[in-house]
Parts: sequence; structure tokens; C-alpha cells
Amino acid sequence: MVITRPDIGFLRTDDAFILRFLRARKCNQMETFKLLAQYFHYRQQNLDMFKSFKADDPGIKRALMDGFPGVLENLDQYGRKILILFASNWDQSRNSFVDILRAILLSLEVLIEDPELQINGFILIIDWSNFSFKQASRLTPTILKLAIEGLQIFLHGNNLNSLHQLIFPECLPSEFGGTLPPYDMGTWARTLLGPDYNDETEYTHTYNALHVKQVLGNTERDCSPKHMTR
Repeated sequence: MVITRPDIGFLRTDDAFILRFLRARKCNQMETFKLLAQYFHYRQQNLDMFKSFKADDPGIKRALMDGFPGVLENLDQYGRKILILFASNWDQSRNSFVDILRAILLSLEVLIEDPELQINGFILIIDWSNFSFKQASRLTPTILKLAIEGLQIFLHGNNLNSLHQLIFPECLPSEFGGTLPPYDMGTWARTLLGPDYNDETEYTHTYNALHVKQVLGNTERDCSPKHMTR
């Protein structure tokens, strides 16, 4: 199937890597290939986002230390990993939105190594409470499209009932009306930046002219990185 998309550089096709996508699409070959193509197409179209793609990159590290994203230790009732963002905590003098997005994508790359999560997936909750107009003015349509393509996001304002219909309260911290203790926003950063974190986990597969064949008239510009959604 790879030869049907000469416009995409498929930088990994080893069994362990392909298995992620097979599990995510319940071994449906066509859907698996579509997902794989979307994954690499997104990276190919956004090369700068994946340079120095590791936790000790200064921009990614600042975002992680500021709690972007938060990752709960527990799973939801469907076995999904829960990622959380408190939008009002975005200090634009410290973090660019792109670096926050890079920190999220890196977190997903680390988490997806878990075979159970390859099957069950993830859910990202964004709390927009107290998000200011000044902060919102930095969210251009292009940036928003880049951020939300392929991420399963619940846009949470003040309606906790609708949130709890999606994720049971016993799976959520008290900030979201759940029964768990308040979330420590440094938990996930310590996981990635602590003594057991290996700097060699950088995503080292890169594109160059030899990897990618340009195809004139390519109309598939709407592919997105849906590898992390279920």
C-alpha cells in the first residue's frame, strides 16, 4: 500500500511501529494504512514542529513544567488515558502555543508505547474557564486547526454535567468536579524530566528530499494526525 502514496515518506514500517496502528483500527488493513498515512503526512507538512522533539528541548520543557499537558495517573472508565489543559494558565510570555502543542504530541508519543493505550486511546480535556480575550487573540485559525486535528478534545467550560457524561467523576480530579484529589500539575513533567528519563528518546526520524517524492496535483491536503484518537 505504501507505493500508492509516493507523496509521503513512510519513515518507519517496522512491525512494532505498524502494530500501534493495527491495534488502533482493530486490524482493519485499509483503515490502518489511512491512519499511518495521516500520521506521516502531518509530520511531513509540519517539519519544524518535530525538530529537537524531546523533553529537554527548551520550549517543550517550559511547557511541560507549566503543566502543558497534565496527564492523570488513572484511566477513564473506558481505559483511555486522560490529558488535561487549563487554558487560563497559558503564560504567553513563557510558552508559545506551538511549543505547548509540541509538548502534547511528545507526551502522546511516549504514552502510545503502552499496548493497552494503543487500543483504548486518549482523551484531552481543555478547561476554558477564565480564558482571557488577550489569550484568545493569539489563537489564529491556522494554529487552532494545527492543534485540534486528530485530537479527541472535550471543550469544557462550566458544564460539569456534560463532562461527567463523558468521563465519570470517579476518574477526575476535584478541579473537574471529580472525586479524586486535586491534580499536581508537575506530575507529568517529573515523569519525563526525572532521573529515569532518557534523552535518547528523541524522535530521530526526519525527512529529506530523498525520502519524499513530490507529486504534482496532489489533492490530499486535508490529512491530519489522527493517530492518537479513538
